[in-house]
Amino acid sequence: MSELIQITIILLASFLATSFSKSFGIPAVVGQLLVGILVSPAIFGLVKQTEILHFLSEIGVILLMFLAGLEADLNLLKKYLKPSLLVAISGVMVPLLFFTLYTKTLGYDSNTALFYGIVFAATSVSITVEVLQEYGKVKSKAGAVILGAAVADDILAVLILSFFISSRGDSSNFSLQILGQVIFLVFLFFVIKYFVPVIFKYTKRIQIFAKNTSIALIICFTLAILADLVGMSSVIGAFFAGLAIGQTSFAKDIEHSISTVAYTFFIPIFFVSIALPISFNGMVSKIGTITIFTILAVLTKIVPAYISGRAFNFSKKDSLVIGSGMVSRGEMALIVVQIGLDEKIISTQIYSELVIVIILTTIIAPFILKYLFTSSNTNGTTIS
Repeated sequence: MSELIQITIILLASFLATSFSKSFGIPAVVGQLLVGILVSPAIFGLVKQTEILHFLSEIGVILLMFLAGLEADLNLLKKYLKPSLLVAISGVMVPLLFFTLYTKTLGYDSNTALFYGIVFAATSVSITVEVLQEYGKVKSKAGAVILGAAVADDILAVLILSFFISSRGDSSNFSLQILGQVIFLVFLFFVIKYFVPVIFKYTKRIQIFAKNTSIALIICFTLAILADLVGMSSVIGAFFAGLAIGQTSFAKDIEHSISTVAYTFFIPIFFVSIALPISFNGMVSKIGTITIFTILAVLTKIVPAYISGRAFNFSKKDSLVIGSGMVSRGEMALIVVQIGLDEKIISTQIYSELVIVIILTTIIAPFILKYLFTSSNTNGTTIS
């Protein structure tokens, strides 16, 4: 019953936060993140992270990325593949280098310094996707680059983390894991090109209520599970599942059915849960460091992405949008930080410090995007 009470509190708080956010012109996701901090153990202690809440939040992010894949334009993603890859590579290498060097100057050992770099190399596209959907920019040029870059970014970050853990002697199956990830990525191509169309073709005669939605969810969760099994983020599998199903004639109906339950239950739990690990104990003395880390986290994503966008002749505004879309670290960085704590790479104090910076970047990113989307000189970048 305690979990049910907590879920009810989350849904009520999220509903109120979204309403207030809309009233004051704040991105809805920011309201949900802020209310997550308020109900967390760090403030009022109304909600605590439990296995059930963690599981429901995982379903939330999987469905969010599945819906992003459904809405994405595959042809547009193909068209802007090269700038997406450049944004992803520069967006991983620049923060990896800068954070490693900076934390080394602060006196941290090489392992911890490199781990800082890995944490901030990751990008959470789930937060950006929510803002892109809110402002109808998923099918824009910048939106296509952000989605493509974020997926590539996640893959690169996972590979670097895998290599880092294996180099510390904690994994004897590194080569096997990399091989599994490569095979999985090749498998995704066949899923999009052949498997999904065949599956829907052979289930036409089945007469079951909401059969297409049921099949879509099975495909989504299967690919999410497979991604997790090979050491990748489950959101990668979910995104490609959505991308594959988005090419079918059932996409709109499936999107409507899943959006209803996702946005009213699972996704609010995910956004609120992001803020639950936060702790302010002993952080007053760390305000200066946290501020510098936050500024560095923002700049090391915006600057390389902006330069990459301009290199491919994107406008200054679109280049800034792409960079801003890569700023949020969200659940991807939180997962990496949790691994670092479990592997005893970082202390609990460093964990809290990193979580605060991650939350700050996650809150800042939607504000920057909102400003860019609503400023008076926005040009027409949406693809009709």
